[in-house]
Amino acid sequence: MKKTKILVVEDEILIADNICKTLKNLGYETLEPAINYTEAMLTIQKEQPDFAILDINLSGKKTGIHIAQKIRSLYNFPFVFLTANSDLSTLNLAKETLPNGYLIKPFSREELFTSIEIALHNFSKKITKDNQEEVVPKNALFIKDKGNYNKIIFDDILYLKSAHVYTEIFKTNKQKLVVRGSLNDILSKLNKNFVRIHRSFIINVKHLEQITSNTVKIKDVLLPVGKKYNQNLVNTINLL
Repeated sequence: MKKTKILVVEDEILIADNICKTLKNLGYETLEPAINYTEAMLTIQKEQPDFAILDINLSGKKTGIHIAQKIRSLYNFPFVFLTANSDLSTLNLAKETLPNGYLIKPFSREELFTSIEIALHNFSKKITKDNQEEVVPKNALFIKDKGNYNKIIFDDILYLKSAHVYTEIFKTNKQKLVVRGSLNDILSKLNKNFVRIHRSFIINVKHLEQITSNTVKIKDVLLPVGKKYNQNLVNTINLL
């Protein structure tokens, strides 16, 4: 079984060496520890670690937070922050990088092991979930028709109209589809381009041509805007 490859970024050499020694005893593979931002980034690029332990406060202009930002934007592997005492503003910046955990100095061998294993487990679950979600199209809806499920691209929908227990879907090609379900049910499956303008209508704002005080026009069709939905519509679009 492949060992987890860990990079330690710590500017106090003795602490870094002790952490690496403990990691090896726990069964991990360790890289040469880095003492600053430049060394850390060079090692990440060359060695491609599976995990990193980042001291927040490093010598030099750039901190462990800067390294974390690069990991998140370019490499996306799990990391935990290592800190003794940081001010509130530094901790708030650290939180924005979405670390997979924190280790407070001094820490025990058990705390180190637990922190790493929980971070690796949670990161693995998130990656699996993200990959599963990517299989589901984000720009389409599948409509059941006579035992088959037909794909409808969101951009092809002009607006939807409530028809009791059914919903009518009006498309750009002038086709009208009828599906069983309420507007609320269907709205929850649409993307942010769709907004409810009336108890009976949802529109695709990508096809919006004109707005008046109580109507909207989509492809030369005038639709009513309910008073309680007016502000919702205004918040969705750009007005000058």
